[in-house]
Amino acid sequence: MPQDPTERRVVVTGPPRRARRAFGYYRPRTEIDEQTTLGHTYVRSLMRIQLRAGLTVFAVLILLIGPLPLVFAAAPDAGLEWAVLGFGLYAPLVLLARWYVRRAERNERDFVRLVEDR
Repeated sequence: MPQDPTERRVVVTGPPRRARRAFGYYRPRTEIDEQTTLGHTYVRSLMRIQLRAGLTVFAVLILLIGPLPLVFAAAPDAGLEWAVLGFGLYAPLVLLARWYVRRAERNERDFVRLVEDR
């Protein structure tokens, strides 16, 4: 005897709607959003490494620009001053700025990779 189509059971399979987390599993992004101690540590770590990169650039700038008044005082020719500023200082400043930007982007990329669990 055939069953009535309205009484038939339909089984639907698919991925679970909510995956249960394993015990002890955490998500760094959630920790940061909820401003927990661990999230604060993650952000503080990023800030510390960015500060270190900035202080490194600042120290190199001081070493590069600091002695310029002595060089200008010792040089009797004004053309030498322009040569030092134009050729001796411009290229290192551009390289230093390029290094800083690449370092900051790498730090942020590493942080995002850490937070997104990849």
